[in-house]
Amino acid sequence: MSTKLPVLSVGRLPLTAPIAQYIGAVRPHSCFPPARRRFLFQRPSRFQTPAATKDFSTLPPRRLADVNESFDPRQQDRESDNVDVCIVGGGPAGLSAAIRLKQLATDAGNEEFRVLVLEKAGELGDHIVSGNVIEPSAVNELLPDWNNADNPSRFGNATPATHDKMRFLTQKGSIPIPAPPQMNNHGNYIISLNQFSKWLGERAEELGVEIYPGFAASEVLYKPDDGSVMGVATNDQGIARDGTPKAHFERGMEFHARVTLFAEGCHGSLAKQIIKKFGLRRDSQPQTYALGLKEVWEVKPENFRKGEVVHSMGYPLPSNTYGGGWIYHFGENLVSMGLVVGLDYPNPWLSPYGEFQKLKHHPLYQSVIEGGKCISYGARALNEGGFQSIPKCAFPGGALIGDTAGFLNVPKIKGTHTAMRSGMLAAKAAWDALSSENKDAADDSGTVFLYDYEDALRESSIWKELKEVRNMRPSFHSPLGLYGGIMYSGLEAYLFRGRTPWTLKHKSKDHEATKHADEMPKLEYPKNDGVTSFDILTSVSRTGTNHEEDQPVHLQVRDWEGHARECWPRYRGVENRFCPAGVYEYVEDESKEGLGVRFQINAPNCIHCKTCDIKAPDQDINWQTPQGGEGPKYTMT
Repeated sequence: MSTKLPVLSVGRLPLTAPIAQYIGAVRPHSCFPPARRRFLFQRPSRFQTPAATKDFSTLPPRRLADVNESFDPRQQDRESDNVDVCIVGGGPAGLSAAIRLKQLATDAGNEEFRVLVLEKAGELGDHIVSGNVIEPSAVNELLPDWNNADNPSRFGNATPATHDKMRFLTQKGSIPIPAPPQMNNHGNYIISLNQFSKWLGERAEELGVEIYPGFAASEVLYKPDDGSVMGVATNDQGIARDGTPKAHFERGMEFHARVTLFAEGCHGSLAKQIIKKFGLRRDSQPQTYALGLKEVWEVKPENFRKGEVVHSMGYPLPSNTYGGGWIYHFGENLVSMGLVVGLDYPNPWLSPYGEFQKLKHHPLYQSVIEGGKCISYGARALNEGGFQSIPKCAFPGGALIGDTAGFLNVPKIKGTHTAMRSGMLAAKAAWDALSSENKDAADDSGTVFLYDYEDALRESSIWKELKEVRNMRPSFHSPLGLYGGIMYSGLEAYLFRGRTPWTLKHKSKDHEATKHADEMPKLEYPKNDGVTSFDILTSVSRTGTNHEEDQPVHLQVRDWEGHARECWPRYRGVENRFCPAGVYEYVEDESKEGLGVRFQINAPNCIHCKTCDIKAPDQDINWQTPQGGEGPKYTMT
């Protein structure tokens, strides 16, 4: 059965003065903590009016448990809500899809068309970290006045890129090298993607998109009759570390949708399940990844060159490891700098975080940040597989969009425009499939398959630009390593331009590239000085990350002791070195005979980068979303 519950303001619907007074203030749900948001979302209102109601399923009456029966609240059925399109993830791809859907619905006069965005972060943008120099082609199409000075709600934090530099670094030197044409940033803008995502969310809410930050989708729901996707469920709140429900336990909630779009970003926890269930990689190569580490600095005015974009290769990374650094001058005396390290690196002694700290002491970087102040830190895995690693993106009941599908253009060092465009293409396909005039996209059971999305991708600029550069990243797997990759990529950029009849393959999955510790030279990192370089816990403190400690560990390792027995002798603590947040460590423990160490997971440190799920040599670490609203709270990243 169903009852009517109020649709409260999510930043778009006007509230009368009495109603505003009743809930305390006219504020979007995102201003409240997750448990409070859920209460506001579900509770009945004495100010209910027919225009502000929606159908909301409730549970049928059930018998009371016998006094001798055990009662587990996790066995309760979940509340559910029905929407037209549910989007998992409030990043650029998910929000672009939501905006385009509501634009299409508004143009068609269908104001009842419901688009809902679920975001696991406490606020939109809190989990977003990127370089970022944005190519504006997609946002120009989606919101043409996004940067117009006459638009009062324009995005006001875009710094036009003025000039580019490319440098090959030695330990103390910097050699100018030509940048490939793909890296030309004329007409692009330096932004904080964290800020940009917040701004996109505001534009989405203005159009009527329902956005629920702090709602962590943790389970894919399937139709029992045909196995197609019918939506997602959020995770239960208030579960103790030992798995038992606490006094404030709250059951998760189901969101049923005619179409579900997954926009979780790189290596999404639900997308992994979808890809496996529907065999979406059967015709593509495995995805490969990198880890990006970033800091934002406030620098001295004399060191600031507004709009300058600098990229570097070489030092400090060894020649068998792909990666490079960047320095972007934006805003007022702000500099974004960071390092990207390909996760197919072979040496288990290598620490991406340690390499980043070394990089900042190089004269090229030191000359910019000397006398400045680090104000923010973040890290996130990113896709590097490119064209040959794109999976099938449509499946019964939904689609993969954005970085979830892997549309990053590695040689261009850009993926925001392709992520946004994929969201827009999926939105158009979903709208057409759900329109009453289009019956071809649904089968007899009502399941929707977005055939048009797959076709639109192949006809889009996404496909064209990724195909053109498809051989550049895998060329670094040649016996010549870094130098061979640079030479071949130059030929591709200036001569071949993707017209070669061959497509190079990725050598292996990233975790398979890791060699045993006794096969590789041990790397030692200098002590951090606390001025230019920092210890890892100081950096983690700048992320604002927060997790309730008394909850199940969301970094799932089935057998901690078994993991230590298998991994420590071979890799000597590779987990501690690949993690950019100090989550994993091996602690000396004489009681562990034969090893002398025990494996420990410091889950509250986790900044949701997903590196462990990708790089763990035995693939026995499974990253799952913790309680909604937890994790990092990035600023300016």
